[in-house]
Amino acid sequence: MLRFTAALLTLVILGGCVVGPDYRRPAVDMPQSWRIEEKEARGTANTLWWEQFGDAALNELITIAIRENKDIKVASYRVEEFRAQYIVARAPLFPQVNGEASIQESRLTELGQEPLTPQVENPATIYGTSLNATWEIDLWGQLRRATEAARAELLSTEEARKTVVLTLVTSVAGAYIDLRDLDRQLEIAQKTAKTREEYYRVFRLRFQEGYISELELSQVKSQYEEALATIPAIEKAIAQQEDALSILLGRNPGPIPRGKGIDELTLPAVPSGIPSDLLNRRPDIRQAEQDLIAANARIGIAKAQYFPSISLTGAFGVSGIQLSKLFSGPAQAWNWTAPVTAPIFTGGAISGQVKSAEAVQQQSLVRYQQSIQKAFREVNDALVDQKRSREQLEAQGRQVEALRTYARVARQRYNNGYTSYIEVLDAERSLFNAELSYTETKGTLFQALVNVYKAMGGGWIVEAGRMTATGKE
Repeated sequence: MLRFTAALLTLVILGGCVVGPDYRRPAVDMPQSWRIEEKEARGTANTLWWEQFGDAALNELITIAIRENKDIKVASYRVEEFRAQYIVARAPLFPQVNGEASIQESRLTELGQEPLTPQVENPATIYGTSLNATWEIDLWGQLRRATEAARAELLSTEEARKTVVLTLVTSVAGAYIDLRDLDRQLEIAQKTAKTREEYYRVFRLRFQEGYISELELSQVKSQYEEALATIPAIEKAIAQQEDALSILLGRNPGPIPRGKGIDELTLPAVPSGIPSDLLNRRPDIRQAEQDLIAANARIGIAKAQYFPSISLTGAFGVSGIQLSKLFSGPAQAWNWTAPVTAPIFTGGAISGQVKSAEAVQQQSLVRYQQSIQKAFREVNDALVDQKRSREQLEAQGRQVEALRTYARVARQRYNNGYTSYIEVLDAERSLFNAELSYTETKGTLFQALVNVYKAMGGGWIVEAGRMTATGKE
């Protein structure tokens, strides 16, 4: 018993050994600041950033999308899959016990070489029950490394799900902004067409009375038809945008409820944050790091195969032909073994597995570094985009006001006989195009701010990230 206890203690002590490298986060070369610094930037930790637009309809659409979108449901079920795989990977750390019960009835021939004695029951019924247990002693940490890898893979899928949520939220917000942008363009086109229709009606009457030439009438009609031709193209884009947004909501294509117009939406603040925040905010970076942790652990799994493995197996049970005496001492049967297996010659198989695991770990490391560089680029691009789009919008706003003045003065000059209608045509056409461009740039600015939040990881994780496939927390 003392020798057995000493051997067991030795196994426990050896079981504390874990081969393979322990994970340490790689050093990252981070920029000290962004290319564009915002003085009025504010933090977004644990906030639903899309609510800054101030549109209840948009908030409702995002809530529906998080609850109903099919990609989120698939990602959530994938998390459940890897959670189950983690449980499976951890199970060998504990003893595996199985129970067995049996009943067997048999009859021996009475015409054999040895005649049966009267004491032998024939036919006979044999009853039996037993417990079988196996336990692999994790001497070198192979099972613990496997558990570590499975846990990292579980966390990786959870971060992948959060990436899906982030992509979905920004896609819905962006699609809604595009829709309201198109709605505004349609309003401009319809208003312009109505105004030009009135001009065309007046000029047609003046032509019939002989006050203007057919050339001037054709010029007015050309402007009117230009505005009319713009309307169907915008209406087609609106219908297609509604269909695309419906799919994001997990619905069949159909109309989308509106809230505030694009001119009424509030421009959200630019989020603040130093570069190192991305390592904790962006789910794609955290996913890449968990993949690296899993790959690092698999090196230990491969290296553990170089060393001997010990498994404890045992069985205890009872068996007999008399059910009343089945649990008495003479009916007991037991055994235990402690087999030791060690590799002697594998033809380089273990070495190959170790090298393969190390190569996979290096690939994961490079992908982790790439994800960080990609994040820095996306943040810089988004900050530059929103900054320059804001400046462009301000300049276009001044241009629209100048063209409105130009169009008003040109009409006055034409009515007073100081200029030809060509000047009015030029002013009206320039104003129409400038108003459409101004609206498009405003949509671009909103999209740029959405991209800033997406690139920074936003503050969506705590609230929106908790949603499961059923839409419940």
